[in-house]
Amino acid sequence: MRNLECGMWNSWNSWDTFQILNSKFLIAVSVVAASLAVAARGQESKTVADGVYTEAQATRGAASYNTACANCHRADLTGNNGPALRDQRFARQFAGKDLKTFFTKTATTMPRNAPASLGDAVYLDIVAYVLKENGFPAGPHELTTEALDAIRVLPTQPKALPPVGDFSYVEVVGCLTRGPGRAWLLTHAGAPVATAPNSSSNASSQAAAPLGTETLHLVDAMAYAPDAHNGHKMYVRGLLIRMPEEQRMTISALEMVSATCKD
Repeated sequence: MRNLECGMWNSWNSWDTFQILNSKFLIAVSVVAASLAVAARGQESKTVADGVYTEAQATRGAASYNTACANCHRADLTGNNGPALRDQRFARQFAGKDLKTFFTKTATTMPRNAPASLGDAVYLDIVAYVLKENGFPAGPHELTTEALDAIRVLPTQPKALPPVGDFSYVEVVGCLTRGPGRAWLLTHAGAPVATAPNSSSNASSQAAAPLGTETLHLVDAMAYAPDAHNGHKMYVRGLLIRMPEEQRMTISALEMVSATCKD
């Protein structure tokens, strides 16, 4: 009887021990699972706006892009034989997806004449450069293939425009005035303001823009039938060329904002 009781006691004792160990195991598994879930949520919340590449990586990417991609997508990423890789086209195709989607598309199909030929490191550099050109900031760590799945692409963010200088793309309002010979000038012009070449015209909002004291020589005004707007208040977009003796401007848009040239 004692042996039976001891056997029963040992069985119960073993069962209790098993339950305790099993409970500890389940608790440990739950803790690990919770930690992984937290980590996964942290990864899912990362976006291209969180500094997922470095400046050095984007600089390398610019050189590789100019060599392998610019012929089809243009140096400014606005697209040629290949689609644009910036602004609305980029956002429409990749926003809301993980960054691996864009990387895979690039790494498996580009360059068109030698797809998948550059190696992952170079493709990562090019992705970094494209992110920079779409207005997303650099960070302290380089972009890696392991991180791509957990980074979500956002719509393009506007890049900060550089200060106005020689060869800046600008917009300006002033008075269209016939100059000496066949020259046309924009007189009483306000200070030129930097703008993006692919941005929309602001002419409709410039009727009340104040005039200024600057004069710009419009080097290709004859292509825009300027006689019809002599003395009018005009909105001009184009490339600013600063020379020692005068400021010149090539024209990409010339629009009347008022039939009279006064504030």
